[in-house]
Amino acid sequence: MIQDINLYVDDLRDCPKGFVVARNVDEAIHYLENYKVDILSLDHDLGEDSEGNLLPTGYDLVKIFCEKGYRAEKIYLHTDNGVGRENMFHTLKGAQRRDFIDQDIEIYHYSITVNKYTRE
Repeated sequence: MIQDINLYVDDLRDCPKGFVVARNVDEAIHYLENYKVDILSLDHDLGEDSEGNLLPTGYDLVKIFCEKGYRAEKIYLHTDNGVGRENMFHTLKGAQRRDFIDQDIEIYHYSITVNKYTRE
C-alpha cells in the first residue's frame, strides 16, 4: 500500500508539522512518484548551487507536474515571490482546463501553513 503524505517543497523554511519536506525539485519528484500526496505546498525560489546559479524552481516543478500528470489532492502556493506565484497558479489552472492534470485537484493561490524560518 502506498503511504499518504503532505509534501512541503521549500529550500529554507521550517517544515510544518504533518508534512514531509523536499528541499529541491529532484526530492519533490521522488515523493510525487512514490507516495500518494494529499497536500502539496510549493515555494517558488529553491536556492542556488555552489557557483551561485539558480536551482530549478517551484515553477519548474509545476511544469514537470503538469507534463507527467502527477497528482495531489490539494495544491497550495506558500511562496513570497508574487510573479512566481502567479506563474505557478495559472500554469496549474491552465493544465487542468486542458486535461493535463486531474480536474478535481483543488488549487489554492495562498498558503495553508505559516511560513517560518529558524535562524541558525
